[in-house]
Amino acid sequence: MAMEKIRVWDRPVRIFHWGLVAAVTAAYLTSEDAESPHQWAGYFALALIAFRIVWGFVGSPHARFADFVPRPATLIDYVGRLARGREPRHLGHNPAAAVMVVFLMAMVATIGTTGWLMTTDWGWGSEILEEVHGLAVNLTLGAIALHVAAAIFESVRHHENLILSMLTGYKRR
Repeated sequence: MAMEKIRVWDRPVRIFHWGLVAAVTAAYLTSEDAESPHQWAGYFALALIAFRIVWGFVGSPHARFADFVPRPATLIDYVGRLARGREPRHLGHNPAAAVMVVFLMAMVATIGTTGWLMTTDWGWGSEILEEVHGLAVNLTLGAIALHVAAAIFESVRHHENLILSMLTGYKRR
């Protein structure tokens, strides 16, 4: 019997996700040369974040923030169940993953904004902006590692390739 699949991640969400992976990777790899490639990767990341915020209100059902951003009690309940090995499978983002999505978007927005401000007359040479920029990068790198590890963990735990589903858009029903 064939496994029934359902489209969860629409094309704009998948393009955003992999575009952001590419932009953050490019920005990181060109960070020693803070000129054009690094700046353009940062601007592209900011544009993607702006798009995703809009799409979070007008996009398809699983793309909408109202569909996946949890209330604190829901997150606490999920984490408790996860700690006991009894967390439910979610068709879209689970509550912990939803918090990670919002956190990563906020960090990338912080990195991009502080990076841009450092190119302005107002922010040029600002040690505070440089420190916030660097701290946000380090927090983001740690969060990315946790995000990837959690996707692998959940893929194994629920017998579902989440990385593949972010490429195809489909998950099992």
